[in-house]
Amino acid sequence: MSLLGADELAARIPSPDLIVCDVRFSLADRAQGRQEYAAGHIPSARFVDLHTDLAGGIGGGRHPLPSPGDFAALLGRLGVTPDSTVVAYDSAGGAMAARLWWMLRSIGHRDAEVLDGGWQAWVAAGHAVETSVPLVEATTYPPAGRWTNVVDADAVAVALARGVTVIDARGPERFRGELEPIDPRAGHIPGAVNRFHGENLRADGTHRPRSELASRFADLGAAPIVYCGSGVTACADLLAMDLAGISDARLYAGSWSDWCADPDRPIATGGAEGDGEVASPHRSAP
Repeated sequence: MSLLGADELAARIPSPDLIVCDVRFSLADRAQGRQEYAAGHIPSARFVDLHTDLAGGIGGGRHPLPSPGDFAALLGRLGVTPDSTVVAYDSAGGAMAARLWWMLRSIGHRDAEVLDGGWQAWVAAGHAVETSVPLVEATTYPPAGRWTNVVDADAVAVALARGVTVIDARGPERFRGELEPIDPRAGHIPGAVNRFHGENLRADGTHRPRSELASRFADLGAAPIVYCGSGVTACADLLAMDLAGISDARLYAGSWSDWCADPDRPIATGGAEGDGEVASPHRSAP
C-alpha cells in the first residue's frame, strides 16, 4: 500500500514502528515549510527539508539525489529502522512527500506511504495538531549500495532511441514551452509525453481511484522514465503509477533542469504528446 487516509493514520498514532515525516516545502520560499511545521503539525511528525535533506550532490539538476549513505544517515537521525513504517505528508497533494516515498522505495524500504490529501485532509478531518518537536531516538540505518530505478540524461537519450516511453510530469504550459519560470530554456525532451502530476488528484486533493490512474498511465510499455523540473514532482507521477500497478518505472533524477543546462541537448516545444516542433540544440528559452 502506498497511500494512507487521514483516519487510518490517526488510528495508528502513537505506534512505536510508525514514523511520520512532514515534507512541506515551497519553491518560492524555502523557509516556508519549516515555518508551517513550527505553527502546527501532525503529532510526533519529524520535519524533513526537501532542499537540504532529500537532495544532495549526485548528478545534475536543481535537486540531485544525496548519496545513499547520506540518506541512510538522515533516516537514522529521524529514528527510522528497516522495520519502520514511514508516512510522509505535505500540503501539495503529495508532490513533495512522494519524493521521500520514492527514495525509500529506491533503497528497498517497502513500508513507505504517503498521506492521501496531505495536511489539508488531516486538518479537515479534525485530527489533533501539535507544535512541540518530538524527541527522537536516533538509530543506525544500514546504507544501500546504490539508488535503483534511476537514470541520467545519457540513459534517457538511449531509451528514447529504443522506443521507451519518457513522461514529463510538469504542467502542460511548461511542457509546451509557453512558460518557464525557473530554467534557462523552455520546452521538453523531444519525444516525451506529458502527464501532469496535478491531474492525478481529485478536486479535494486526494488521489483519483486506481482504475482512473490505470487508464491515465495505460500503454506505456516496459520500464518508462519519468522526469519533471528537478526530479521532485516526477515522484508524484511515480506514486500514481505505482498505485496503477506499474512497478518498473524509472526516475530521471536530474530532470529538465539537468537536460536543458547542456546546450548540445535538443529541446522540443508545442504539442501535447511530444509531437511539437523540435528546437535547435542552441535555442534559448523565449
